[in-house]
Amino acid sequence: MSRILICDDERDIVSALKIYLGAEGYECLEAYDGEQALKILKSENVQTVLLDVMMPKMDGLTALDLIRKESNVPVILLTAKSEDSDKVLGLNVGADDYVTKPFNPVEVVARVRAQVRRYTKLGSSPTPDGDKILSVGEIEMNCRTREVRAYGDPVSLTATEYDILHLLLSHPGQVFKSREIYRLIRDESPVGSENTIAVHIRHLREKIEINPAEPKYLKVLWGHGYKIDAKEMK
Repeated sequence: MSRILICDDERDIVSALKIYLGAEGYECLEAYDGEQALKILKSENVQTVLLDVMMPKMDGLTALDLIRKESNVPVILLTAKSEDSDKVLGLNVGADDYVTKPFNPVEVVARVRAQVRRYTKLGSSPTPDGDKILSVGEIEMNCRTREVRAYGDPVSLTATEYDILHLLLSHPGQVFKSREIYRLIRDESPVGSENTIAVHIRHLREKIEINPAEPKYLKVLWGHGYKIDAKEMK
């Protein structure tokens, strides 16, 4: 049974999410501020975190920043703000996804299911690639162990970042629009996906490129999409 940590200072929201997620077979843990969430994550095995942004004691973004220093567990932000800049801010800190309040519980369950599936796959399950090694220049991905190395050093990726890199490495030279990437890695409607994918791409560049401002491998074709430069493939 997968464990979901729900962290929100509004107890009614926590209770409601517990009902919907519990009905889907998830075990739910509760926290009401960022400090409580961090304590639970240190002692419990959790597969996804639902994290409110505005909370007392420690807000969600501060907690997320600390989480990312220790763990790649998927984090879905719960935010009352709808502006794209606020969503991007959360993604910049390391969120995998976001849901804007008031939210549809069915949507939340679907997004949790997607994150749990990908995180579980990232951590343990074999892939159809078997023992295949995907590489481009100094970037290497072991599809069995799901380990990624850049210039010989291990790279820690979130489940979302891994899926994006795997997709691009599997199709060297092929250009994917943001909407295509979103649809292929999440298997859901790519509504409002452009900013989300752009932020994840930037994070990937910061982790695998020597100079993220002038990437050697992960290229963007303005107005068209993203690709792995086939000229750099071994």
